[in-house]
Amino acid sequence: MTETATLPVAERQRRADLVHKLRAAFADCQFLFETEDTVAYECDGLAAYRQLPLAVALPETEAQVQHILRVCTELKVPVVPRGAGTCLSGGALPIEDGIVLSLAKFKHIVELNPLARTATVQPGVRNLAISEAAAPYGLYYAPDPSSQIACTIGGNVAENSGGVHCLKYGLTVNNILKVRAVTMDGEVVEFGSLAPDAPGLDLLGVFIGSEGMFAVVTEVVVKLVPKPQCAQVIMASFDDVVKGGEAVAAIIAAGIIPAGLEMMDGPATRAVEEFVHAGYDLSAAAILLCEADGTPEEVAEEIARTIAVLETSGVTRIQVSQSEAERLMFWSGRKNAFPAAGRLSPDYYCMDGTIPRRHIGTLLGRIAEMERQYALRCINVFHAGDGNMHPLILFNGNDADEWHRAELFGADILETCVELGGTITGEHGVGVEKINSMCVQFSPEERDAFFAVKHAFDPVGLLNNDKAIPTRARCAEYGKLHVHHGQLPHPDLPRF
Repeated sequence: MTETATLPVAERQRRADLVHKLRAAFADCQFLFETEDTVAYECDGLAAYRQLPLAVALPETEAQVQHILRVCTELKVPVVPRGAGTCLSGGALPIEDGIVLSLAKFKHIVELNPLARTATVQPGVRNLAISEAAAPYGLYYAPDPSSQIACTIGGNVAENSGGVHCLKYGLTVNNILKVRAVTMDGEVVEFGSLAPDAPGLDLLGVFIGSEGMFAVVTEVVVKLVPKPQCAQVIMASFDDVVKGGEAVAAIIAAGIIPAGLEMMDGPATRAVEEFVHAGYDLSAAAILLCEADGTPEEVAEEIARTIAVLETSGVTRIQVSQSEAERLMFWSGRKNAFPAAGRLSPDYYCMDGTIPRRHIGTLLGRIAEMERQYALRCINVFHAGDGNMHPLILFNGNDADEWHRAELFGADILETCVELGGTITGEHGVGVEKINSMCVQFSPEERDAFFAVKHAFDPVGLLNNDKAIPTRARCAEYGKLHVHHGQLPHPDLPRF
């Protein structure tokens, strides 16, 4: 029996009437409303939270997006923009009685300008497709999230995505020049410019990372960078994860900014090696991948300096890639850490906290204690260079108690990140997953300020609403029921 069939007759009729109005209004674009069609949109990469949308609209032009948003504003229908659905925080989770506005058909590269080193693309263009199109000109798009083969640039803008090379080349916000979007009332707006800077407030910086709550992206101008002449990766092994964490801090302290600086603990390394056979050291408690790129001379000098730092940091084994194929193989392991975790457990819960680099060892020690507390395993992979941690909590989603403990485990990790001077998200966003943790990191006044910015862009509150920013009432309830560190919170914590 479908969810709709269980509703009272009057409610079913109301929804049917609303769908009829939307179908009539959106006759010029593809419109899905049957359950068997919309069920594919009931969740994003965070599959634990599910909600069937009222319908799904798939426009092909900006004018159609404007029309959809104007009609939804008139009918007071909530709208959730969606890219490829790879988001890991529930940012693309449908809203009850709302529509999903899919940008899947906006998949054209409008212009690639090798002289200006820019690409103008629609939001449904895959991240990796930009680099593939720019490759003949010796250029590429630097941000490279692990999902880059599938994730779209519109989603990257919404979440301010990073990747393994973000330490040197920056996050999405550092690689976007201009965004064109449509507000909930159908107005076309532009943020940024083709110049290095734009006059007035930095609304581009405000917009990137806004998780689809401000406007719907229809076009993006990205920066392209030249492919380096040469790149090599050091694979360094440590017999203790704390030593590995301290080595990361030592590398940065030495003034070295690697192209990539990634770390995996022993369990993650073993899971990855069984999956991709990257040649990882299975005897290590942690391995560090450190990449240098540039001219051959620059790379040789940086590799030598980095090895010198590692040798004073307790490294037990050092291996340097000797070919491009070997370099890519080293990275393939790190980029396949998430699917590799799927071989260890029916489900995994990927966290996204960020901490100061000097506290990496401290957080990993805390996570080990939490494994015992919540009786669940956790493997750790992270962007060590900028302290963005991705603990993967392993659990069985068919066991309600295990899923509950996994949620509590994740919240504990995020709040520990805040305690250590960090934040609850580095690149996955808040969405619905971390909305309770926002109560811990930000004061009521700060959250009110966030709501004020949201209201400035979307005064009617229909665009991806009730996500990312918790209300005062929600946080008050969370505060009453929540006990941090050492005890399980009350099972009736507010959630989605």
